[in-house]
Order: sequence, then C-alpha cells, then structure tokens
Amino acid sequence: MPSEKTKRDQGPEQEPRWFWVMFFALTVFVYFFGLTIPLLGPDESRYAQVAREMFERGDWVTPTLGGFNWFEKPALLYWLEISAYHFFGVNEFAARIGSAFCGLGTITCLWLIGRYALKDKRAANWLAMLAASTIGIIVFSRGASFDIVVTFPITASLAGFIIYELNENKTRFALFSFYFFIGVGLLAKGLIGLVFPVAIVGLYFVFVRRWPCRDLLYSAFWGVPLLLIVASVWYVPMYLRHGNTFVDEFIIQQHFQRFTSNKYQHPQPFYFFLWVLPLMTLPWMPFFLINTWRQINSLIGRLRGQDELADETDAARRLRYFAWAWLLVPLVFFSFSGSKLPGYILPAVPAAIIISLGPVLRSARKIGFANGIRAVAVSTLVAVVVAIIFIVPGFARTETDKWLFETANSKGYSRLEVAGLFTLSHNAEFYAAGRLIRDADGKQHKFYGVHEIRDYIVEHDHQPLLVLIPHEYVRQLAGSDLVNTIVLDENGELAIAVVTSR
Repeated sequence: MPSEKTKRDQGPEQEPRWFWVMFFALTVFVYFFGLTIPLLGPDESRYAQVAREMFERGDWVTPTLGGFNWFEKPALLYWLEISAYHFFGVNEFAARIGSAFCGLGTITCLWLIGRYALKDKRAANWLAMLAASTIGIIVFSRGASFDIVVTFPITASLAGFIIYELNENKTRFALFSFYFFIGVGLLAKGLIGLVFPVAIVGLYFVFVRRWPCRDLLYSAFWGVPLLLIVASVWYVPMYLRHGNTFVDEFIIQQHFQRFTSNKYQHPQPFYFFLWVLPLMTLPWMPFFLINTWRQINSLIGRLRGQDELADETDAARRLRYFAWAWLLVPLVFFSFSGSKLPGYILPAVPAAIIISLGPVLRSARKIGFANGIRAVAVSTLVAVVVAIIFIVPGFARTETDKWLFETANSKGYSRLEVAGLFTLSHNAEFYAAGRLIRDADGKQHKFYGVHEIRDYIVEHDHQPLLVLIPHEYVRQLAGSDLVNTIVLDENGELAIAVVTSR
C-alpha cells in the first residue's frame, strides 16, 4: 500500500477521467451561454449589421454598412454570421456563435500541441484547461468581433507547424494545416494572417540556430499556392468587382495607414501591450510571470555557463523557443503600431498559455496544488456564468441602444428616421438598421444643434424624427421653441425622443 507521501505525489497520475469530461462539457456550455445579451459597443453592432446586409442581399462578397461599401475587414466573420443567420435568424446569438466556435477551436489547437507535439496527454489536458479558463480567450470568444476569429486560424496554423516540427515522422497533414490556415487567416483579418505565422516560424529557427529542413523548404512550392487558393475565395471576387478601390481602401488604408498613423483614433503608449497581455492571461498570470522570470534567468545563466533548464527534454526546449517567438512577434509588431486596441494582442495569448504550462505542471505534482488549480479553472468558468446572469445586464443597460429603440418601436415609431444630436451611435447600426441619417460618404451624420434638426424636418416634408441625444443635452432639446419634443426613454447615457417641427 502506498505511503501518504506517495499518495500526495501521485496526484497528477490519478486524475479521474470524469473531471476532464465534466470540465470540457462545462467549457462548451459556458462558451455558448448568454450570447443573447444585447450587442455592446460600436464594433459588434457594425459587424453584425454588415453581415445582415450581405445576408439580406444574398451577397457573400461585398461587405456594406448602411448600403455603402465597408472594406475595413475581410469576410470570414461575416460568413460565420451569415451562416448562423440562416439557422437562427438575425439576432445577437447568431452574430456571436461563430466567435464562440473560434474560441473552442483555439482551445482544441492547444490541446493538439500538447498531445502531438509534446506527446503528453496529461500536458494536453492541462494546456486546454488553462486555455479554456483564460479571461482573454473567454471574453473575445463572446463578442461578434474579428480578434478571436483571426486568433483561431493563426493558432491552428502554428499548431500544424510545431506538430510537424517536433514529430520524427514529419506528417504532411500537419504541414498542410500550416498553409491552409494561413489562407484562412488572410480571410479572417488580412495580412497579419500571413505575416504572423511566417515571422513566428522564422524567428523560431533563429532561436534554435538552425535552418529549416529541406522538406519544409520544398513544401513552399505547394503550400504557397494552397494558401493563395484558400484566400482567393474572397480576394479575387472582391478585386474583380471593385478593382483599385478595394486595393486602396482595404490594403493601403486599413493595413498600412492603420499601422503607421493614428487615423483611426486608438492611440496608446508604446508599452501598452506589455501590461495588457499579462492581464489577458488571468487567472494564470502569476504562472506566466513566474515562468517568464525563470526563463529570463535561464537565458542569463546560459550566457554564464549555468543553465537551470538544461534538464528539459528536447521537445519541451523547442516548444519553449517556439512559444517565445509566437509571443514576441505580435507583441513587438503591435507595440510599434500607431493604433492600439486590447484585442490586437489576442493572437499572442495562446503562446502565453504555453509559457505558463511549465510551472502549472510542476505545481500540480502534489494533489493539493493540482486540486487548487483545477478549482480555479472551474471557478473562473462558473464566475463567467454568474457575471452574465447578475452583472452584465446592468452594465449593458448603458452600453446598448437596444431598449431605447424597443421602446420607440412599441409606441409606433418603428419607421421614423433616426438622427444623432451631439452624438453618433454605432450601436444603432444594428438596432435601427436602415433608418440612420447619413452623409454622402455613408458615414452617420451628426447634428450639432436643435436648429439643424428643425431644418432637416422641414426639408423632409415635416416628417417626425427619432433623435438620440446625450442625457446632458435633453433639457436643451426639450426646452427649445423650434421643435416639439417627447422623450420616450433613456439608458443613463443617451435618451431617445420623437421630435416634430413647430
């Protein structure tokens, strides 16, 4: 009979299968739970509306917003939303379910890395558990946005490469996946879908100080045509239909100008992602920081002839180098960008999870620590459900216009045009689709005074307007002698009113 100490140290080997079945069932439930909450912020509503317009036209090629060309992003997210609209109708759940699948796909890719690159089923399970309960992946898997949609194919591509690299048999299917998912990445968010995997693999070979094998180099002769064929499914029809307009707006403006300038008004300091990335690894940030510090010390020790990681396996060493190449390429790239948003760094989060795995597995050698880590993972998923039920609805009240328009529609104003007075509401793109007043270039028109509202009403046969207005300007509108105003509802940030001329 084993001693008490032996029992404590056998914890990882005695992990019950029921836990993994329960945990991954919980993961699937959580990732699809609560996707019906209102669309939040400007991006979700715009992307969901672009997909709706493509869906209603039966057009899988040209993205439009308000009937005007919208060439900011490629089509993959829109295709996921359009497909879901066919099954679930045009609603919030359908707009988000594609992102949830991409989140689960990212988790699966990390499991595959553990299972077939490290050839360690236990490490694979723990790696997937860390990924499933990482805040960055959870949050962006719940949004109708491009960040997780591009993170999945980049992760899948890199998983294919590292599985090929660390396996002696050099399976061609893994290499096929590398190129195929680069093509999918190009469909997901443009050039970074190509640049990141290629740059990460290149930096990895710099770190291990050797050239790629001949088979990998020769694979470019069939792999590059493969990824181009995949990407051409959208890029070729777009170019044939829109020509140089597409090249200018999508390639020049949305790629190069977004990177080199603050044209899109998202300025942040150079070090922005140095603190955003660790926060995205919560609740595993301590393990990530601990192992980062340990590996920095190991690098310094190697320079002095004392490497504390010298006893690691060759596969673990090469995966460590690969994870750091994977993390550094997006981190450095976006740190130099003139436009920065938290979601930009999401493709580096899977690498941070891989880096965190070492200290997690070392801690899990004892049953007490293993149970504690599992409890944190489960608690994180449960906390997400609790937050969706009890916290998010109150937060959403001020972050969405949905209920404002539902109130107006219930009072018989569902066909009125919608004007923004002293404000623009991108959230209204979805909830007031087809009714927003626009400028000649397709952008929402912002009214800067009550007299402009009155003039517009007069010029359009005295038809009433629905007006969205910041809460602090409601008295100015209601007290004006130029118009008649009936305030219908407010959400703490904006009010909605029906306005007629006097």
